[in-house]
Amino acid sequence: MSGSRLGKDGIRSFFARMAAGRGRSVPLVRKLAWIGELDAGVARELTQAGWQVSRLPAGDSAAAAVGRSGAAVAVVDCGLGEDQQVTQIEALIGAHPEMQWLAVASMEALERPRACELIHDHCFDFLITPLRTANLIASLGHAWGKTRLLPFARQARVPADADLGMVGASTAMAAVRERLCKFAGFDMPVLLTGETGTGKDVAARAIHARSARHAGPFVAINCGALPENLVQSELFGHERGAFTGASTRMIGRIEAAAGGVVFLDEIGDLPLEAQCNLLRFLEAHTIERVGGTQPIQVDARVIAATHVDLERAVREGRFREDLFYRLNVLHVPLPPLRERDGDAALLAQHFLDEFCAAHGVPRRKFSAAAREAITAYAWPGNVRELINRVHSAAVTAGARLLVPADLGLAVDAAGTADLQAARAQTDRETIVEQLRASGFNMSECARRLHVSRVTLYRLCRKYGLKTDSAA
Repeated sequence: MSGSRLGKDGIRSFFARMAAGRGRSVPLVRKLAWIGELDAGVARELTQAGWQVSRLPAGDSAAAAVGRSGAAVAVVDCGLGEDQQVTQIEALIGAHPEMQWLAVASMEALERPRACELIHDHCFDFLITPLRTANLIASLGHAWGKTRLLPFARQARVPADADLGMVGASTAMAAVRERLCKFAGFDMPVLLTGETGTGKDVAARAIHARSARHAGPFVAINCGALPENLVQSELFGHERGAFTGASTRMIGRIEAAAGGVVFLDEIGDLPLEAQCNLLRFLEAHTIERVGGTQPIQVDARVIAATHVDLERAVREGRFREDLFYRLNVLHVPLPPLRERDGDAALLAQHFLDEFCAAHGVPRRKFSAAAREAITAYAWPGNVRELINRVHSAAVTAGARLLVPADLGLAVDAAGTADLQAARAQTDRETIVEQLRASGFNMSECARRLHVSRVTLYRLCRKYGLKTDSAA
């Protein structure tokens, strides 16, 4: 080979022999699906370059035709980028997420936002008409090469957000991140408040990760899930023989967090007796195991979280006032998702990307209608509900583009999201149901709905509900 030049056929033959020596074969004919107009001269040059081209008509029948072609790479002609055409192309690409797609577009098409969004989100590359065949063949070669890597690809997990893992671009979340960054450096108790599902656990871990205690343990305790007769033992530990069944000494959760952070989730559900012992720990940094007599020094930072209105709980005698003030040194209120403008769609794509990466499936996207539905929905279950819906959609949806129905979000007959009205009606019916079930006891009803009494009264006013009889 030295000093000689190989033609195209010689190069193909050379690599074929090399591959054959390794027990592999090189497919010299590559299949290409072309949807839309194809110039005869371009088709001829593609054939000469080793492409087996299937010319397919655009329209509703294209999806099935692409599947029958057996191609791994497809070119779609975006024409003038009309919205109806873009919608058809989105559906076509969504039906074949395993393929690499190239777009051919006119300059006029690139002046249309929908066409630009389609190309940016779903196409490996794009070329402007009139086509330069050399550029087309080079781009197709790269796309085809990428399809060869698919069996070996392992998508990396989406990296954590640079700002403490709290994903969101809204003003509300910017304020939260600022507080978390500021409070992480002060070794003092932090109280996180917000509705269920707003990410209090994530915020607590973010503070721990940025603090000087980041190398220490992070011990999370759900106070609401602890059996009342075992709360003291779980939190502070017990000595052997302290009670029936205590056959060995057990280290409590707070003691296990020495050198790190103890996260007391749902602190509002902690029984009063345990609140007293927790207050002693916050004041003196010492605990006593159940059945023990010696105080034990424990160096652990406390982060507490609750969806309960603790000030109201103090007034009602359900929470110690002195403990509330000890915990509420640094306060971070976490906003509900409905108050985080624009974050719902951003989070949905983030969780979808994480799911696809973790399960080794091709990356998926939300259609424009799905993004609109996500933004319009009030998300009563907050981020936790969003995660569950996204994961369910990722498992059940058959196409690359997820639509509102995949998320279980209804649309009206015109095809636009009418979710605010549906959410309001559902809220009203749920509140009425729980008011009746609780005998119009507002405290009990608030507990059933996992909201504070203040929130319940506000919702009753909003929906015109009476609090002493059915609406």
